[in-house]
Order: sequence, then C-alpha cells, then structure tokens
Amino acid sequence: MTSTVPPLTSPAPPRAYRRTRRSRRGLALAAMALLLGLLLWGHGWIPNGAGHLGSLVETFLPWYGLAVPVLLAGALCRRSVAAAAALLVPVVAWLSLFGGQLVDRSGPGARLTVVSHNVGAANPDPAGTARDLVASGADLVALEELTPQATGTYQAGLARAYPYHAVRGTVGLWSRLPLSDAGPAGAMDPSRAMRATVATDRGRLAVYVVHLWSVRVSPGAGFSADVRDAGAERLDRAVAADPAERAVVLGDLNGTLDDRAFAGLTARLRSAQDVAGQGFGFSWPATFPVARIDQILVRGVEPTRAWNLPATDSDHLPVAAGIRW
Repeated sequence: MTSTVPPLTSPAPPRAYRRTRRSRRGLALAAMALLLGLLLWGHGWIPNGAGHLGSLVETFLPWYGLAVPVLLAGALCRRSVAAAAALLVPVVAWLSLFGGQLVDRSGPGARLTVVSHNVGAANPDPAGTARDLVASGADLVALEELTPQATGTYQAGLARAYPYHAVRGTVGLWSRLPLSDAGPAGAMDPSRAMRATVATDRGRLAVYVVHLWSVRVSPGAGFSADVRDAGAERLDRAVAADPAERAVVLGDLNGTLDDRAFAGLTARLRSAQDVAGQGFGFSWPATFPVARIDQILVRGVEPTRAWNLPATDSDHLPVAAGIRW
C-alpha cells in the first residue's frame, strides 16, 4: 500500500487571481493620484482653523510634485493603465501652478539692484557677511535679525560702500542713494519693521524692511502662525495706505507666497522672483533650502531679474533683484 505525500509548497495562485490583485493595487494607485491632483487644485479649500492646516500644506506645495514619479513607478510595476492615466491630473495641476517657474524669466535693463538678507542672530562672522554683501554690488541692502552685538560690525563693514543707512530694532537698510523719512511701517512692530524713502534719479522709492514673527510646527498646536499672520495683515494695510507710486518690500516674511496668509499682499504687490527669476528661489534653510520665505515684493516698478546670492554664515540665503521704471 502506497501513501500520498502532501506537497511541501502551496500551488501557485491562479493567473486570474494575480491579475485581480494587480488590478486592485492599480486602482489604489489611481485613487492616490487623483487625491494628489485634488490637493494641488483645491489646496485653498483646506480649512485653516485650529492648527492652520491649510497654511502648512501651502507652505510646501511645490514639493508635492515629488509624489508623481513615485506613483508613476508604482503604476509601471503594476502595469496599470488606470493609474498611469490618473497621474495626468496631478501633473496638469502642478504644471498649472508652477510650470512657469521652470523657465528663466530674467531680462536686461535693471536700474537698481536690491538685496534682502536675514543675517541670523547666531551668525558667527558678521564682518564676513558684510564683505559678501558689499561684493554683491547692490544699491540697496536690507538686513533682518540684527543683534545689538553685531549691528556695529555691519555698520562698519558696510559704511564705505553704503554712505546712507537707517536701523530700527532688528532691521536696517543700507543705501548708495540718499535716504529720508526712515521710521515705523504703519502699525507694525517698530523693532521688526521700518519704512524709508530712497531718492533716485527717477524719483522717490518707498522701501519697507520687514521681519515677520516666526511660525512653529508642533504635534499639539499644529502650524502656529497667528502672530505672523497678524503681521502680514498690518503690512498689507501699511502698503495699501502708502501714497508712494513705487514701493519695494524686502524681508523675511517667514512664509511662502503660496500661503493664503499673504493673499492681501500678493493682490497688491508682485514677487520679483515670480516675475523675473528662474526656479523657485528657495532661501531657507541655507544648507538645504526647501522654502522661499525671504521675499522681494514690488509695486510700480518692473523686476528684470531675481536670484539668490551665495550662502553666508547665516541660516538664510540672501535674495536679490534688479528693478527698473
């Protein structure tokens, strides 16, 4: 009598079963692609109540495009036509939002070069940073996060190239051209914002130097941005009430312009980077920039070029723009 020995391994699943499982995974990838597209198209619908979730999403909005090649790789592995087709939605959404920043929009003819730099309160070499800023050849240099210990060093290092300057609290403006009317910027914190008038050969230019309060991200509070947002509203009101035909806002706004908190400002002012830059111009953190929170915004003048300067010993990159009118 013979006995049947059971097989040591289970039989391979039927081909139809494998096709069904692959199809289900493909549909899951397609659903994720559609959700990604919905996030990009409809980020403004995300509620911004407790935790400022909408602002948090918008701060890093360009980076969500990195999910597209990941989903595409999954679609190819699963041989899912549905998933590959669904990826057209986030691709079109991302290109509609950011495709224009992939080309060089700079042009010739700048009459004035402006620079804004958060020099960093912990900067170990303010003298070196001052030398780097002088080497930029800028006509106007706005500095944020000045400290009582380092302000004198910046004044000494910039004095020869920039005979005119004004400092209020932690912000300052250095200029090759005469300055006047240096004072508060509307109802903003006087230690973190100032307004001055620059006399140019083409008329007066109102210049704001601003450092909005930082935001915080924590598990309990989410994206804490109330103080920053209040500062953005005050800046918007100050610019709106300013009778100057031409104005430039320079500073660390501690937020990207995709953030809805800056909707008022972006309705009145244009970003030099968006008009005349190339790429996203990420400025923070300097070691591996992931967001442009240092801004140059203009009204009544035409940006011709926008770019980032080489890193200093700050945790921010300096940002620069050429303007004309």
